[in-house]
Amino acid sequence: MVVPRGVPFPTAAAKRATRTARRPARQTDGVPPVTVAAILAGGRSRRMGAAKAGVRLDGRPLLDHVADAARAAGLTPVAVAKRASVLPASDVERWDEPDEPQHPLTGVVAALRRAAAPIVVVPVDLPRVAPGLLAAIAAHPARLAVVEAADRLHPLLGRFDPADADALEDAARAGAPVVRTVLALGAVRIGDDEVARHGDPARLLRNVNRPEDLGAA
Repeated sequence: MVVPRGVPFPTAAAKRATRTARRPARQTDGVPPVTVAAILAGGRSRRMGAAKAGVRLDGRPLLDHVADAARAAGLTPVAVAKRASVLPASDVERWDEPDEPQHPLTGVVAALRRAAAPIVVVPVDLPRVAPGLLAAIAAHPARLAVVEAADRLHPLLGRFDPADADALEDAARAGAPVVRTVLALGAVRIGDDEVARHGDPARLLRNVNRPEDLGAA
């Protein structure tokens, strides 16, 4: 789920993000370890034409692929979705996010509030994400870190911290671009070299947004 950059960053969200970004995005002493992988599954899936979480790849829902990678990374997967979102039958716990605003960061904020601890965030449309990469994200020393590899920034694949929840919520309410929001908050970028330790970055980060993407995944 890659977010376009073209929308201006609203003033209120920018001010809060700038205040937070003045602090280096590093963990402080006593921060609890990351144990939860929040799988974002509440999108509208317009290009897919069906709820992505239940779309089948290799005979299994996309949600199960990502959840299995999270478990193999030593994390507990949870599916974060709108109350009206259709999820496949699964043993993955569901965490509902607010119906509004309709923004990718709404699910991130809901998961941070519920976990009350740092989390790994991963979109449901990354079925080939490697367990090793998720484990590396969970262990990253930065407060906020996102993946930038295979020629793109993936602002919704990363480590997020409750310290940024208010700023992220402001950005969601203002309709701010996700890319600009995480960068304004001082996100550290996890690059190609780190991602390549766990496999081909282009394959691991291939989004399944449309039916025709399934054949390439």
